[in-house]
Amino acid sequence: MDGQKTLPDFLTTVEECLAGDRAAQKKLYEDHFGFAMSVCFRYCKTKDEALEVVNDGFLKVFQNLSKYKPTHSFKNWFKRILINASIDFYRSQQKHYYQQDIDTAYSLASAEQNAEGNLGHAELMMLVHQLPQTYKTNFSLFAIDGYSHEEISKMLDISVGTSKSNVSRARKVLRQEIEMIQKRMNTL
Repeated sequence: MDGQKTLPDFLTTVEECLAGDRAAQKKLYEDHFGFAMSVCFRYCKTKDEALEVVNDGFLKVFQNLSKYKPTHSFKNWFKRILINASIDFYRSQQKHYYQQDIDTAYSLASAEQNAEGNLGHAELMMLVHQLPQTYKTNFSLFAIDGYSHEEISKMLDISVGTSKSNVSRARKVLRQEIEMIQKRMNTL
């Protein structure tokens, strides 16, 4: 249940946050910080950037908490805010990311293999995180968070074709990296 101990305790915390209780806000922050970082880190290049987006997201949560409907999942509502905050941050940094993408395209670092020689979730997520920023954002929105290309195009202010192209290129880069890792594993 959204990580809360009980629904009444969680709703009490929300009510206290709405009343401006700083201790309740701190509790909400601490209870959902790990979840928030895991969402934002998918869209940011560094942990510092992810932390900045998390804090922006929490600020938006506290400013809009009155719009939260207790009959709906808090985590889903919160996740949407975090994704939007991540996209806002991406847009504000896009001119910097574009240059970095050109400089780092196809020069991804190799992932460590697990004991069985197969890539695990952590290794795959590391490969996704190493994608050029535009590919990573599109791929994460599409393949991980389940948005359609039409929704992504509106969120990122790009064409549907560009969204499809970025996801396709991200998949190609990921496939190449996985093949290289598998080849290295087979030579061991």
